[in-house]
Amino acid sequence: MDVSPRLLRYFVAVAEELHFGRAAARLYVSQPSLSQQIRKLEHDLGTALFVRSSRRVRLTAAGRALALEAPVVLGALARAVELTRLAGSGPTTSVRLGYTPVTGLETLSTLLSALQADHPTLTVVPREVFSGEIPERLGDGDIDLGLALSPQLRDGLDGELLREEPVSALLGAHHRLAAEPAIPLQRLSGEKLLLFPRPLAPVYYDSIVAACRAAGFLPDVRTFDEPPVSAMLARLPSGHEVGLAPSAFAEEAARTGTGIVRRDVVGPAITARLSLVWDSSHPSPVRAGVVATARRCARRNGWLRRTTPSPARG
Repeated sequence: MDVSPRLLRYFVAVAEELHFGRAAARLYVSQPSLSQQIRKLEHDLGTALFVRSSRRVRLTAAGRALALEAPVVLGALARAVELTRLAGSGPTTSVRLGYTPVTGLETLSTLLSALQADHPTLTVVPREVFSGEIPERLGDGDIDLGLALSPQLRDGLDGELLREEPVSALLGAHHRLAAEPAIPLQRLSGEKLLLFPRPLAPVYYDSIVAACRAAGFLPDVRTFDEPPVSAMLARLPSGHEVGLAPSAFAEEAARTGTGIVRRDVVGPAITARLSLVWDSSHPSPVRAGVVATARRCARRNGWLRRTTPSPARG
């Protein structure tokens, strides 16, 4: 029996949304057409996949079984296509990946492992680059892809949002707020806030300042000279400053640093967004394969919220 990938994609959309209207909008097809295709799939399989009523849609036992297997089949097919394209591009391929220092080892290592699994003939050359430098490095051809914190995309660049996470506070273990289980953003009024210098990630920096203003105060921002990561971690144990950083990085810093603790920040939301960025004016099957793997990696590891905005353009 032949079941087309298109029918499986339609089924997966309805199974995830449990609503034919939302699934149709997600697939850019009409709702009657989607319903017809699902009925065709059920006819081909000889079993009902959904129980439909005027108020709700739910999976049958057969539908639940297919919902587990269909994404695996579609993922394997996508991987086969990408590997074929990579093989056709030459016997050896490589990409230069610029990454921001606050990517966090967990994010970067997880992505590199996924790329190795999906593209065993691909060599990834990581290069540490600040987020604010990535657009220029891409334009100059110094890197092929950039892993940037809240990038600002200019003309000719495109991006794929990979991770959204809250911003956490990093404090010396003897800081007066270190005993708090979570810190309201308003409590940071009057504190010396240690941030990565604005040119390294302008959109991210501005989002923190805007959140502080929304909380009713103008932040007393302190920055530091290069190298920024080690400079931040060296200054925090003194207990005179509070660092603000993406949660994944903050967790690693608190786990590996001496005399540093991480605390959640509550109040006006501050979100750090990590995106994969590339020069869209030069299509590349190798890069397309990397982006597809990164997208699956983000979904598999739960890095994205259900609804996410695109990287800023400007």
